[in-house]
Amino acid sequence: MAMKRHGLGPLRAFLVLVGISALCGVALGTRRGSESLDQRVHRHRHPGHLSLHRHRQRTGKEGQVLHRSKRGWVWNQFFVIEEYTGPDPVLVGRLHSDVDSGVGNIKYILSGEGAGTIFVIDDKTGNIHATKTLDREEQAQYTLTAQAVDRDTNKPLEPPSEFIVKVQDINDNPPEFLHGPYYARVPEMSNVGTSVVQVTATDADDPTYGNSARLVYSILQGQPYFSVESQTGIIRTALPNMDREARQEYDVVIQAKDMGGHMGGLSGTTQVKITLTDVNDNPPKFPQSVYSMSVSEDKVPGEEVGRLKAKDPDLGDNGMVSYRLIDGDGLSMFELSTDSETREAVIKLKKHVDFETKRSYTLKVEGSNPYIDPQYIAWGPYKDEATIKISVEDADEPPVFVAASYTFEVEENAPEGTAVGRVHAKDTDVANNPVRYMIPLYTDIEQFFRVNPEDGMITTTRPLDREAQNWHNISVSATEIGGHHQDTKVRVDIRVKDVNDNPPEFATNNEVLMCETVMPGRVIETVSAVDKDEMAHRQHFTFSLAPEVAHNHNFSLKDNRDSTASVYVLRKGFSRLTQDVYFLPIKINDNGVPAMTSTNTLTIRVCSCDSRDTILSCNVEPYVLPPGLSTGALIAILACIVILLAIVVLFVALRRQKKEPLIVFEEEDIRENIITYDDEGGGEEDTEAFDIATLQNPDGANGFLPRKDIKPELQFSIRPGPAAANSVDVDDFIKTRIAEADGDPTAPPYDSIQIYGYEGRGSLAGSLSSLESVTTESDLDYDYLQSWGPRFKKLADLYGTKDCFMNDGDDEDDS
Repeated sequence: MAMKRHGLGPLRAFLVLVGISALCGVALGTRRGSESLDQRVHRHRHPGHLSLHRHRQRTGKEGQVLHRSKRGWVWNQFFVIEEYTGPDPVLVGRLHSDVDSGVGNIKYILSGEGAGTIFVIDDKTGNIHATKTLDREEQAQYTLTAQAVDRDTNKPLEPPSEFIVKVQDINDNPPEFLHGPYYARVPEMSNVGTSVVQVTATDADDPTYGNSARLVYSILQGQPYFSVESQTGIIRTALPNMDREARQEYDVVIQAKDMGGHMGGLSGTTQVKITLTDVNDNPPKFPQSVYSMSVSEDKVPGEEVGRLKAKDPDLGDNGMVSYRLIDGDGLSMFELSTDSETREAVIKLKKHVDFETKRSYTLKVEGSNPYIDPQYIAWGPYKDEATIKISVEDADEPPVFVAASYTFEVEENAPEGTAVGRVHAKDTDVANNPVRYMIPLYTDIEQFFRVNPEDGMITTTRPLDREAQNWHNISVSATEIGGHHQDTKVRVDIRVKDVNDNPPEFATNNEVLMCETVMPGRVIETVSAVDKDEMAHRQHFTFSLAPEVAHNHNFSLKDNRDSTASVYVLRKGFSRLTQDVYFLPIKINDNGVPAMTSTNTLTIRVCSCDSRDTILSCNVEPYVLPPGLSTGALIAILACIVILLAIVVLFVALRRQKKEPLIVFEEEDIRENIITYDDEGGGEEDTEAFDIATLQNPDGANGFLPRKDIKPELQFSIRPGPAAANSVDVDDFIKTRIAEADGDPTAPPYDSIQIYGYEGRGSLAGSLSSLESVTTESDLDYDYLQSWGPRFKKLADLYGTKDCFMNDGDDEDDS
């Protein structure tokens, strides 16, 4: 197939021109396999080539002789402009086969990318049209395949042939900054032309066709500080000495325009935020040249006096300032440090200041940058100085002792009120107030000393004992009168001087063990002495036997003149059985001033020894006690026996203390109550009940009750006694029963006698008890009340006239 050159008119001429312009210089080529469907002008003019080609094909199939036919010039691609918006489909091109005789027996078929949707073909004429608007940025070219077949049989008349339809670009896409916005940094004070950052824009149009993708950069905002290179997009500084301290950030707008920047081109913009970074281009500066500070004289070293700070507008290490004192008369009194957080210079007190001595000081402080950029060193010096004037303020200070501490001496046993020493303090203030002294109690708890509050004289309160305490460490406090009650303390050490007031004594109090077989003249002990007092130079001890044993026949003493003495044996024949212990009193003199003498007793114990004078035993017990039984063992045995006996006795005593009833009552105890009335009214609250069961017991009167505390054989029969009848006088009855109980050994060991108040014998009225009254149904005769006297006149009137009342009633009835 080939594109036909004749019979197409202007449309064919247009396609030929487009093809020639796009494919100028396309080389003639051959293809393996099948021939192209592109236009072959040479074959159209020489039809004999088609028959020759077919003949060679057949020869190749039969005799396997392969030959390649020549092809003419072909166009293997077409063009269509993108974004076409016309009313009719755009004609892409026309396909035509050499075998097409124009009678309509050939059918053209189009396949490949977009065939049938984007590209359609007229199957009779071979015209190809684009039915949709194409966008090169979406797809730049389409590969299609054309084929000619017989319309009736659908048999291919020629092999299929590929061709390409390219979409021709137009300028329909503006430039875009895909990485914007941009952020850049450049040091302040940079030279003109210093590169800051490069911006890049992209254009989706075809860079190989026209100027649609040719970009030019320009700066819309940011002049005159920055500029941009039109071809590369590199932003550079445009002004010298841009100062960060004056302005730190800049907003720059860059534009990219296609079509080489000419009119009609599309453009896009991006923002660039440029920050100036800091360099050390500013020296530190103190806001003031002179600073005034003050400090009170009562401040202690280390306290803060004041602060100052040099300002540096630079950042970080560039703005760091270090301080130091460089001059002034207060260098020895004050010191300087730097606050790590605030970066301030802190002036502190180094020594105590005294208002009365010096009232003002001057310091000179320097602030400098420790880090200097050599590039800007010519802009220096990077330091500054300031003067500090410090005034000392007066304060009410406590008194000051003239000495840092005091040491005095006093003899022991000195009488009360002995002077020890004097302390002195003075007020250093201008007022010079008087001072009072005292000894704090916690420094002299036992109050051995007192101090005169006015002159500071220290005296004793009682005699001191060097042997009990040889040093006394106290404090004396001085307070300013009329001040703020501030006090100052000073240490006072008092040494108690020794006096020879303690007698000497043995250095050790151990017993001396001596064998029974010791020989005369033998030294059995060398004694020495000690003294609680201090030994003076050339002072020593002398020893001698006490006068009462000076002429004993057992032992002698020899003074060795070196503060020791030797004890000698004078005889032999010592025996433990005769005497096992000897006491030798020795007199010791300390030769002091005054001399002190004491008598100490040396204990010498006689022991049994073997032939080598090795001590075997120094106790007498082996000769008295049986072998194997010591005194301690006997004591332990006796203690155990005593403890066991005590336990037995205690157990028996506890058993006997158990209380049990001594009389066994077989039946229920029957009791009677006598109720007395103290007045005429009577009532429940006026009654008193008395139990007389113990006095009058029917069972006890008729028989006896056995006692549990008396053996049966020792019990006696109960002697009958008179019963307490109603007619018996209670007084006689009680006396009788008491007498029986006192004489009866079988009576209970307890008394239960109740005392009853009654009128007793001799009463004119007799007994008022109703116990003796005979209960009858007849009325009682109370006429005897008339003879009882005036006391019972009222009763006689009430009861003695009953018959009269009754008689009167009877008379009335009779009447």
